[in-house]
Amino acid sequence: MSGAIALPAEMLLSQAQTTAPSAKDLASRQKIEDAAKSFEASFLSMMLQPMFAGVATDGPFGGGQGEAMFKSFLTEAIAKQATKQGGLGIADTVQREMLKLQGLK
Repeated sequence: MSGAIALPAEMLLSQAQTTAPSAKDLASRQKIEDAAKSFEASFLSMMLQPMFAGVATDGPFGGGQGEAMFKSFLTEAIAKQATKQGGLGIADTVQREMLKLQGLK
């Protein structure tokens, strides 16, 4: 009876060993995740730029060349932070498709 219990346990152990991702796969997955999040942040940044284009910032501390130059950095920072907090879900979809293309599950 002990042989009947040991056989499934050995099978489960061998299956777990064959399906465990290698260090190379884990590194590939991390690179894909980073690329997908970077893509989503870039996309969000591009979508936010027109939103800030029409904002009038005249006043004692607003406007000028400096503000125009740094506005893109602001939209990029907002997009990166939004992506860190979960984003729109674009990164998840892109990551799944990239994993499929690489043959990873």
